[in-house]
Amino acid sequence: MRLKDKVAIITGAGMGMGREASVIFAGEGAKIVVFDINETAANETAALIAADGGEALVVVGDVSKEADVKAAIDAGVAKFGKLDILYANAGVLNKKLDLSVIDTTEENWDRMQAINLKGPFFLTKHGIPVLKQNGGGSIILVGSISALVGFTLAQDSYTCAKGALIALTKSLAIQFGPDNIRTNIIHPGMIDTPLQAPYLNEDKKKAIAAEIPIRRLGVASDIANAALYFASDESTFCNGAELVVDGGFFAG
Repeated sequence: MRLKDKVAIITGAGMGMGREASVIFAGEGAKIVVFDINETAANETAALIAADGGEALVVVGDVSKEADVKAAIDAGVAKFGKLDILYANAGVLNKKLDLSVIDTTEENWDRMQAINLKGPFFLTKHGIPVLKQNGGGSIILVGSISALVGFTLAQDSYTCAKGALIALTKSLAIQFGPDNIRTNIIHPGMIDTPLQAPYLNEDKKKAIAAEIPIRRLGVASDIANAALYFASDESTFCNGAELVVDGGFFAG
């Protein structure tokens, strides 16, 4: 019960890493605001939590729309009385539309930024005042190893958004650390999730695994368990930290 009596809002909680984190956090005692654009997927996550004896509130909305994010935060506070954890998990990549800067359209660039960067902006903008009222809390952002190294197959808008989240992490850590609000960021490596599924056949998975020192792709629980550490009181001296969870790829 590492999160006993805590309330977490998790964006993109309908599937993949967000669903896994929702279930794991709930299993550790947290009440979960399941926020996702896909109502069916969000309800499925909530059902998994309920089946294990946990409590969840489903809020359907788009993280790229400020009103939707604010409404989710307001709904969570109205239901559970507070928020302790802001987990900006929602993200999107599109390797067919998000390309090199010389090939990406303005529309596609803006869509990547809206979800991957503005989403965390809105969550922290409206969530931090709630954390301050409660005497503190934990903010978890999700970056990417794409923000740390260059890749021949460019996804420049996604990469820029994830790089900007590193800067945001540092800024929030300094600004709100005195309020007992800590902000940390996780950099996933190649994780086998529904987001990556369109780009990964078995041969591709084997080729990628061969480049990772532990010789496998990550799974959703690898990231969710890292987030659990940042969400729990075990990490109360972690603020402004970057945690790379990639099987050693970046080390090479």
